[in-house]
Amino acid sequence: MTPSEAFVETLAANGVTDMFGIMGSAFMDPMDIFAPAGIRLIPVVHEQGAGHMADGYARVSGRHGVVIGQNGPGISNCVTAIAAAYWAHTPVVIITPETGTMSMGLGGFQEANQLPMFEEFTKYQGHVTNPARMAEFTGRCFDRAMSEMGPTQLNIPRDYFYGEIKAEIPKPNRLDRGAGGEQSLNDAAELLAKAKFPVIISGGGVVMGEAIEECKALAERLGAPVVNSYLHNDSFPASHPLWCGPLGYQGSKAAMKLIAQADVVVALGSRLGPFGTLPQHGMDYWPKNAKIIQIDADNKMLGLVKKISVGICGDAKAAAKAIIARLDGKTLDCDATRDERYATVQAEKAAWEEELTNWTHEKDAYSLDMIEEQKKEPGSYLHPRQVLRELEKAMPEDVMVSTDIGNINSVANSYLRFEKPRSFFAAMSFGNCGYAFPTIIGAKVAAPHRPAVSYAGDGAWGMSLMETMTCVRHNIPVTAVVFHNRQWGAEKKNQVDFYNRRFVAGELDNQSFAEIARAMGAEGITVDKLEDVGPALKKAIDMQMNEGKTTIIEIMCTRELGDPFRRDALSKPVRHLDKYKDYV
Repeated sequence: MTPSEAFVETLAANGVTDMFGIMGSAFMDPMDIFAPAGIRLIPVVHEQGAGHMADGYARVSGRHGVVIGQNGPGISNCVTAIAAAYWAHTPVVIITPETGTMSMGLGGFQEANQLPMFEEFTKYQGHVTNPARMAEFTGRCFDRAMSEMGPTQLNIPRDYFYGEIKAEIPKPNRLDRGAGGEQSLNDAAELLAKAKFPVIISGGGVVMGEAIEECKALAERLGAPVVNSYLHNDSFPASHPLWCGPLGYQGSKAAMKLIAQADVVVALGSRLGPFGTLPQHGMDYWPKNAKIIQIDADNKMLGLVKKISVGICGDAKAAAKAIIARLDGKTLDCDATRDERYATVQAEKAAWEEELTNWTHEKDAYSLDMIEEQKKEPGSYLHPRQVLRELEKAMPEDVMVSTDIGNINSVANSYLRFEKPRSFFAAMSFGNCGYAFPTIIGAKVAAPHRPAVSYAGDGAWGMSLMETMTCVRHNIPVTAVVFHNRQWGAEKKNQVDFYNRRFVAGELDNQSFAEIARAMGAEGITVDKLEDVGPALKKAIDMQMNEGKTTIIEIMCTRELGDPFRRDALSKPVRHLDKYKDYV
């Protein structure tokens, strides 16, 4: 066969049916036979969008997302998206056709050394060193993406697609992960048997490992409240009586107050990332004296961020089952306080829900000034928190939601609740703008039967709105909610807190995003009345599911601002030169 045929046959052997990218001469020979192999290449508007689509596709489907592009600029456009996938532990395979071997190093057209670009953001980089090894390296990239749960890169000199080789197409090799070491599992069970107030953190590993039922069983055995790790709001069903909401930025006060009382914490499938355990709402809630049992499939994560008492290198599902088995038939110290702890959980949840309902707008001095200022402007502007509450109430069953980075998007963390896993997607620790919309497009390709909604502020929307054309061109209907508050809100908050409201480059003068959407062939709805928020979302979802239409909902919001991302991120300015003495 030809190396192109070996490459395509290996893709097919790994179940690839959809890829995202922009066509290019560098891979035109294998692209020519995608269709008879059952592979659809979905053309995008920008390759960063393709990378995010592959991310969303993988996170919903539980299998690989694949992105491909032209050597040089097409590939370099993907770096940000692969970095986001890396921090979301998403098995994205980026295929990077490279300048031909006979011209590499001569500074030719679209030449770039493509392996260093992705070195920091991939779990494995396969570089095809000979055309005869095409299937071998291709298969290894797909295997390693799943075994290490992260992006891998397949780098192929473009002339290596041609010629004649003998090749065996490798079968996919998938790991069967175990529960962890006997001693660490025994130690964990012993700690839990003596725990007075155990709390479970349900992390991304619970979603990836399909361990929701096991997490529920462990929580019910212990009578333990369950909190979601940061931006993994879909890792435990919100209707469960022991669910308490997410930790981290703009998370649940109930979750934070309850974990603060813990004497033993089970971090199930969580790396305990630093941003997701920082103080919030004025609370430094991480329990300093609690015993921490951390369960992660990656041994390098154990004890990396937080001091732990027991580290279990294992699959979240298998480990939870093994711990439950060790507790079976035992009388636990926490059994005696089950009813009392349950009452505490319900009281904290009720108090937080009431606070959220009454928290209709921000109350800091700047936000109050902005609310008054906007009363003088023509048109109506809505309070973001009220909007987020109305969107929450109007969300359909089985919805998938992606959120971008930014002020309003992050405040949404308090309001987004889910019943099933693989429903919530965010840029995680990388925090890049322009993430949400293309990611939900990829999710919709993987699960066309599920409603798909993205949230973005007007700044982030500017980095991704072009992919509306991808939806229209290729009949991928989604719903995008754009919070139009005419500012880079998250960064502006730092200028309020640290720079005496000296705003540099923070304002955005926008055209109507609904009109832009209509110009691109989508539907556009502008909302400036609170009572219209829920109906607009329901109408857009109806058009998405029943008419195959993409809708952009533009919500006109006030310029009020939520908390900064990190109060420790900046220091008060100091100026020594006279010309800058007033800039403090």
